[in-house]
Amino acid sequence: MFELAVEVSFSAAHCIKGHPGRCAELHGHNYRVIVTVAGDELDEQGMIIDFGTLKEMCRLVIDPLDHTFLNEAPAFAEANPTAENLARHIYRGVEGKLAGTGGRRVRIDSVAVYESDRSFATYRG
Repeated sequence: MFELAVEVSFSAAHCIKGHPGRCAELHGHNYRVIVTVAGDELDEQGMIIDFGTLKEMCRLVIDPLDHTFLNEAPAFAEANPTAENLARHIYRGVEGKLAGTGGRRVRIDSVAVYESDRSFATYRG
C-alpha cells in the first residue's frame, strides 16, 4: 500500500463553549492540517494521486474556514469547533471530493489538525 500526504494551513478564531478554562474565551490559531491518502494501485504515471490535485481538494474544503470565526460556520452549528471536530469535518469534505473523482485507486486515510506545534488531533473514518 502507498500513502501520500499534503499539508495545508489556515488561520481562524474559535471558542470552546462549556470549557472550564481559557479555551472558553475567543482565541485564534494558525492551524496546520495534514491530509493522508492511501492506495494499492498506481496510475500510468506511477502515482496514486497528484500532490497538486490533492492539495486543491483540501483547499476547496479548508478555504471556507480561513480567517473566520469557526463557531459561526455552518459545519459547527451544533458542535464545538475543536481540533477533533475540525479533523472530522475536513476528512469528510476531502472524502467527498475523492469520491467525486470516481474513487479509483485512492482513499482518504486520516486528517491531523495541529492547533500548535505540539498539539494536534487526528481523525480516521
